[in-house]
Amino acid sequence: MKAIKIAVMMFAASLAGCATLFSEDSATINVSTSNGKKVDITVDGQNYTAPTTVKLEKDGSTKVIETKDSSCASSTAVRKKIEVVTFVNVFSTTGFTTDAATGSMWTYDNAVIDCQ
Repeated sequence: MKAIKIAVMMFAASLAGCATLFSEDSATINVSTSNGKKVDITVDGQNYTAPTTVKLEKDGSTKVIETKDSSCASSTAVRKKIEVVTFVNVFSTTGFTTDAATGSMWTYDNAVIDCQ
């Protein structure tokens, strides 16, 4: 009976992705401007004043920082990269697909808005 419980637990763990289990659901990034100027920005429908920190949901989507300041780029894409713990899934393809489906396999880089 104990062996069955252990087998069930191991099977359930193999279905979960490592990034889903061991990383946060969001990523906090720093957003600044190239000249240090304060500008109003919008990210995922939320308003901020840069320089600031922004908490982004790790859903795998491309994040874009927008500003209406005429001396700055109107939109800046936030680069995303793969979470390191995702590579542990090399031992479990189901874990990799879980991380991909939940967006947990991604994190985001800090962003600099180009301003004149």
